[in-house]
Amino acid sequence: MLRALACSLGLLALLQGADAIGQTTCVSFTSSKDAFTLVNSKKAAPILISPDEWPGVQLAAANFQSDIESVTSVKPSLTNFSLSTTQAASKVPTSAPIIIGTLGKSSLIDHIVNASKIDVSSIEGKWEAFLTRVVNNPLPGVSSAYVVIGADKRGTIFALYDHSEQIGVSPWVWWADVPTTTHPNVFVSNSGCSHGPPSVKYRGIFLNDEQPALQNWAMEKFTNGTGAALTNSPFNHLFYTKLFELILRLKGNFLWPAQWSSAFGTDDSQNQFLADYYGVVMGTSHEEPMMRSTPVEFSLFGKGAWDYTTNSVNINEFWLEGTERAKPFESMFTVGMRGFGDLPLSETTDISLLESVIANQTEILQNVFNVTDTSVVPQSWCLYKEVEGYYDDGMRVPDYITLLWTDDNWGNVRRFPTIAERNRTGGAGVYYHVGDPVDYKWITIFQQMSLAIQRQATNIWVLNVGDLKPYERETEFWLAYAWDSTIWNPSNLHTFVSEWATREFDLTPDRAALVTTIVGNLTRFNARRKPEMINSTTFSLVNYREAETVLSDWAALEAASTSVYNSLPKAMQPAFFQLVHHPILASNNLNQMYVTAGKNNLRASQAFLSTNQLADSVEQLFENDFTFEQQYHSLLDDLGYFYWQQPMTNSMPMISRVQSKKQALPGVMRIAPEGTLGAWPGDNPNQCPNGPNCPPFVMTLDNFSPIANRFVDVGTGGPQPFTFTVSSNVSWLQFSPAKGSLSPSNPEQRVFISVDWSKVGAGDSFAQVNFNATAPGEFPLGPESTPMFFVATKNAVSSGFKGFVEGTGVVAFEAVHANRNTSAQGISWTEISGLGRTLSAVTPMPLTDTTFNAGAGPTLEYDFFTFNTLSSGGNVSVHILMTPALNSNTDQNPLAYSLQIDSQPATTVTPIGPEPPGGLPNGWDGNDGWVSNNIIWTIVNFSGVNPGAHTLKVGRAVQLFSQVNANSPSKLGMMTPAVAIQRIIIDTGGLQSSYLGPPESIVV
Repeated sequence: MLRALACSLGLLALLQGADAIGQTTCVSFTSSKDAFTLVNSKKAAPILISPDEWPGVQLAAANFQSDIESVTSVKPSLTNFSLSTTQAASKVPTSAPIIIGTLGKSSLIDHIVNASKIDVSSIEGKWEAFLTRVVNNPLPGVSSAYVVIGADKRGTIFALYDHSEQIGVSPWVWWADVPTTTHPNVFVSNSGCSHGPPSVKYRGIFLNDEQPALQNWAMEKFTNGTGAALTNSPFNHLFYTKLFELILRLKGNFLWPAQWSSAFGTDDSQNQFLADYYGVVMGTSHEEPMMRSTPVEFSLFGKGAWDYTTNSVNINEFWLEGTERAKPFESMFTVGMRGFGDLPLSETTDISLLESVIANQTEILQNVFNVTDTSVVPQSWCLYKEVEGYYDDGMRVPDYITLLWTDDNWGNVRRFPTIAERNRTGGAGVYYHVGDPVDYKWITIFQQMSLAIQRQATNIWVLNVGDLKPYERETEFWLAYAWDSTIWNPSNLHTFVSEWATREFDLTPDRAALVTTIVGNLTRFNARRKPEMINSTTFSLVNYREAETVLSDWAALEAASTSVYNSLPKAMQPAFFQLVHHPILASNNLNQMYVTAGKNNLRASQAFLSTNQLADSVEQLFENDFTFEQQYHSLLDDLGYFYWQQPMTNSMPMISRVQSKKQALPGVMRIAPEGTLGAWPGDNPNQCPNGPNCPPFVMTLDNFSPIANRFVDVGTGGPQPFTFTVSSNVSWLQFSPAKGSLSPSNPEQRVFISVDWSKVGAGDSFAQVNFNATAPGEFPLGPESTPMFFVATKNAVSSGFKGFVEGTGVVAFEAVHANRNTSAQGISWTEISGLGRTLSAVTPMPLTDTTFNAGAGPTLEYDFFTFNTLSSGGNVSVHILMTPALNSNTDQNPLAYSLQIDSQPATTVTPIGPEPPGGLPNGWDGNDGWVSNNIIWTIVNFSGVNPGAHTLKVGRAVQLFSQVNANSPSKLGMMTPAVAIQRIIIDTGGLQSSYLGPPESIVV
């Protein structure tokens, strides 16, 4: 549901701030010699607007008047000012006014521009551009005025809403009931503000998956309990006008309306008229051609089946009616056809049939608009799923129709325009999902859509926001980036959240920075694997302390969020809870529940009595989720997802229990060493490959291990309490604690084992560790002592070496931590902070279609030192962990990078295989696919890498042009900038299974 649901929840969001996020401000709250007064000493500058101005501008001017009043408690006058002789003299204001208008529409503005010789060349004829400035003697009897000039209708509207945000009115002022920051005085600079054409022409959202939250809320808020006559839809003009204003305040201009139980054009006869009145361009979704709702409208008004092979006459009539209905209004017509209810068409559908569909749609447009050239009518063809396959198989549409490329529903754009496709007059755009429950990150939006900017897919951007909640922040970033992509880059991307936090919660800079970190970690932690896809074995319970590190990360994040939440005034806490704190509480709880469930099942297999306490914890954590839901009144990181839709009920992960009154067969004491699923004494299937009669566990540690110690969990095997001691036959092992007492109420104790490296020599040192149990009375079911072996390996690197050092058979490092980063032609590997499961990612930037000679591109170099090789044969495996991305520059120029160790020949890696038409490459989807795991994990094997110092080089791989280059046909290649590498792991024989990989190696 939308943020405005805060009303019914009793939630209140506060906005404290003056600047538009990312924009250069021209507003101040203190006077200066270069400032024009909007409000000072309880007097407001009057507002003048021409009566022949666009209605939408008139409406925005009235909102601007109200915004000024909400900030200053002073309401300026708003006058329709005519230049006619009989009226002008009587209406000339006595104080310097604000004059608002649109070039070529407002007779008032046109007069001022001509009379004052204002240079409007920077905006004239340019889409949605505006400028403002103080003008001397703009009108007879007016010595100066602050003049707001839009190049077109929305240019003027955006100028006004830009000023509203700068004076302290949030774009979410109604939808979040955001109290406005108050100021007694408001001024603007004489030079004013300006903005040229936006980066993306049509910038909009799609209200998809509007049931049940948005629909129920809208029914309560905008109806008397009864919706539209035929559909019972609550999405009437009262709802949509609020949405139109939000879109415009966010600098958007386009909307695909809710579709699944409503019909925008028929539910309320005022919907289309008011969209045009406000200034919002209307379209319909990728599966709803010709401005008609499908399936709802066709189910109500269509005749026959949605089958163009047998029912084209009736379908054409259906489309004709939709076109005629939309003709008076500014619209973007979706062309083409999909199956009924967002499904593929029949497998027997061929390209010729679909081409005839578009030909007939073109004829409809020609007849309705009475034109021969339908390029004057905005149209788009959305290449969604199988429709892209039709394009790949050769289907084409007229050049003037915008090709709307799509993502994979997970936030990875499938294709961008090639160089040849960028010459189409209709251009290209992107339909992108953020409302899908498995996509969260605004940083991912930047990474993907920056490619859209570079590849000139900038005619239409549509964001699927679901029911808009909880994606307010991502939605605002999407529209802000589409409005002006030049503002944002990897080095300042974090400031979007800090400015957002300052605006929403009136935070000091240090607290805003903390919230930026909190939000960044929230999205990064959830993007490791989406919450609804986590299970009890996602994170390793035994290797690299991975599950424990994940829980520690979440606990620290919740503590930080709680500190901010508790520091806020009471009135601000609900907003912070809604937008930041609740997702953290719910996500932390969910991760705790699944890891605890995993440990519960592990302990059951190991015959630990603590199994039952862990089961109790899982049940409590499961119930906690409902407590959070009660606080929030909507589902976010819900439990029990197993497909795209929300579950009919939440389900707890499977847990196990052991008999609490019966002693385990092996005896009273159980030990579970780190690094194994097994437990001793006794037999279980996880101890060794042979199963029964396994020897004692051998634990290893070396002096370059990033985890400096090891542990053994000691537990009870039943109701018998006991005490234990830990001892060794060497002096260089240390135990913490070295003894303890366990019982059914305290069934488990962790013992850490560390090495005093000053007491061991070079190479391997061996020890035996004994765990001894003493219980009152007799315990005939097992030995009193359980042994374990320990091997400590002390290594040394060559004198003068600097770099990463192998520990426990692995060298691992974050990609950003290169020893050297070499640029080429102004391009270098650049960090995108937060884009990664563990830290960040590096990608070639700036994004250009640059060519390089072989081996001459930008390069990352990592110095590393090894002590071992795979099978002692000089072999190592290099694992590259790359952010999921598709071959968006076509399979003929796939994503690629090169790997090289020392002076060996470079290996070109193309991690993504070819895509079938309209499909996805092998390995992409599925519950354990690359996109589910949010990583593409590629392994490249190298030989001849003997122990010692080495350098790994990661570079741009040369991909030959499909067209032969006459000058150097075999040496020139194109940059593939979508490659974003997160981590690199070099396995020398010790790599263990885990989800995130081993921790980063020690650097010397």
